[in-house]
Amino acid sequence: MAARPSRDTQRQSRKDQTPRAQGNATMPESAKPRAAVIGLGSMGFGMATSLRRAGFEVTGCDVSAESVARFVADGGHGAKTPAEAAKAADIVVSVVVNAAQTETILFGADGVAETLAKGAVFISSATMDPDVARRLAKQLEATGRLYLDAPISGGAQRAAQGELTILASGSAAAFAKARPALDAMATKLYELGDAAGQGAAFKMINQLLAGVHIAAASEAITFAAKQGLDIKKVYEVITASAGNSWMFENRMPHVLDGDYAPRSAVEIFVKDLGIIQDMARSAKFPVPVAAAALQMFLMTAASGMGRDDDASVARMYARVTGTHLPGEPK
Repeated sequence: MAARPSRDTQRQSRKDQTPRAQGNATMPESAKPRAAVIGLGSMGFGMATSLRRAGFEVTGCDVSAESVARFVADGGHGAKTPAEAAKAADIVVSVVVNAAQTETILFGADGVAETLAKGAVFISSATMDPDVARRLAKQLEATGRLYLDAPISGGAQRAAQGELTILASGSAAAFAKARPALDAMATKLYELGDAAGQGAAFKMINQLLAGVHIAAASEAITFAAKQGLDIKKVYEVITASAGNSWMFENRMPHVLDGDYAPRSAVEIFVKDLGIIQDMARSAKFPVPVAAAALQMFLMTAASGMGRDDDASVARMYARVTGTHLPGEPK
């Protein structure tokens, strides 16, 4: 189903004209909407914080007890299992890495489906194959709960500020139930269809481009270094020229600084570009550029940098070609 730009435009216009729901912060405890956030990583923690700021009573759950303790210290509630977190929630937001983790959170031991109230909504933010999103939605909806397919984009800082982009699809009932949380977490909400899977498909197109752009940017900056160019000057010139991309501008400063602390890890694109290959093979559609980018991320992960920042593709190029980059041994 095609996106509904007019509805989205109208909704965005309304949101731009309406202050974020800070007034909810003063509502009585008994009146606060209740949400659970499963996965308190860099994105999930920020999303949980944004929900709290908008007036939600939020329970956080994570495999890391330290992350849960940090959220409790910040004013939230903590739970040891997804089932415990979902028990009193009207809305559950799942912010995990992949489909397998999402399925475990839903239907595994101590999963959300054991305790989530009938009519409550599960918002799935993991990047996954659209067919899997459709299957999980059908399985949950058969139990009387709602499922919203809602991948996210924007990074940890925007998550903490409640300024994400959300690519969502699902039933009208799921959107209606999830709307207060979506408004708290995002400044751009795209309503992309009335069934799960469409949001996931849109996200995979974004990930195809993002992965290709990171690989191309890493190739270009390292090739420039091999030519003996001042790569800081290269960055200045390219970001003011037609060859620039958002990923070049955002990721290449990590290379210039020699800082590969993970904002988004190499393994994320191994996963996502792998999903794209599976989708393309199923559709009998050639994606040779995405396939080449996947090989670069695979080589980088195989070199021991899978958990490092995805700009580490540049380091892989440098090591293969004997090129020196900042922060790397000569």
